[in-house]
Amino acid sequence: MLGYLANRLLLMIPTLAGVAVLIFFMLRVVPGDIVEVKLRGDGGQVTQETIEAERTRLGLNQPLHVQFVQWMVGLATLDLGNSMWTDRPVTEEIGVRLELTIQVAIMASIVAILVAIPLGTISALLRDTWVDYVVRIVTIAGLAVPSFWLGMLIILGLLYYANWLPPITYTPIYVDPVANISQLIWPALAVGYRYSAVVSRMVRSSIIEVMKEDYIRTARAKGVYEKLVVSRHAMRNAILPAITVIGLEFAFLIGGLVVTEQVFNLNGLGKLFVQAVSRNDFTLIQSIVMLIAVIFILSNLVVDVVYAWIDPRIRYGGR
Repeated sequence: MLGYLANRLLLMIPTLAGVAVLIFFMLRVVPGDIVEVKLRGDGGQVTQETIEAERTRLGLNQPLHVQFVQWMVGLATLDLGNSMWTDRPVTEEIGVRLELTIQVAIMASIVAILVAIPLGTISALLRDTWVDYVVRIVTIAGLAVPSFWLGMLIILGLLYYANWLPPITYTPIYVDPVANISQLIWPALAVGYRYSAVVSRMVRSSIIEVMKEDYIRTARAKGVYEKLVVSRHAMRNAILPAITVIGLEFAFLIGGLVVTEQVFNLNGLGKLFVQAVSRNDFTLIQSIVMLIAVIFILSNLVVDVVYAWIDPRIRYGGR
């Protein structure tokens, strides 16, 4: 296992290097100039000399290969540079928002796991009964209803029935846990509903397939209690595909909460990503994409480790 982990961590280097090269050159192909957007965005008259001076200050007048070398060196030394729009360090711009986004993603994942696994299991074991139909309707609705629209319904419901709105100002959990949870639990529920619908349907399908296997019939023939058949024999295999979905959905939430953050007035990483794209802020876009790539790779690594922990038959070698 240790050899496998070391191998995967080493493979992260060429993977991230490929992402860095791809995003660097793709951004330079996209039309638009951050300098003109920054200086002429309000319709003001700016001379060409001023624009060239700003391009020189930002290093955009340098040859493309020089900019690429600077980007790769900065990435290797964890020096992500400054935002071209705000002139603040990229690490500060991301750090302020990453804490909020990760907390919402974790809370949504917890909601999804607590709801999806019991619902998916019950739906599979009571297949083609009224309970199964109810669960399937609930999960299909979760897939069909956008998270941001559900978020708006939650806000309207809180206003209409409780005459209360979640706090607008973000409070870190270590400062005031009550204020923090009272604000972030609602976007977590809105996102977690769709999240749980995806995982629940995966759990249901997996359990239905596993319950048809020969070793399940053998366990029943030996007189094993049905609860043990489900918990010890079926669930260990059926839960593996759901773990993959949970890991991928969690990584997706890090950069995919754009509209939901707008609905709940959250200044998260998704909102920052949209702002950076609209302003052609190369350094900030590159850094956010690299961060999301790292989170996806680490999520896959965690999923593989959990695989081996749940199913003892899985043993990863050094290769």
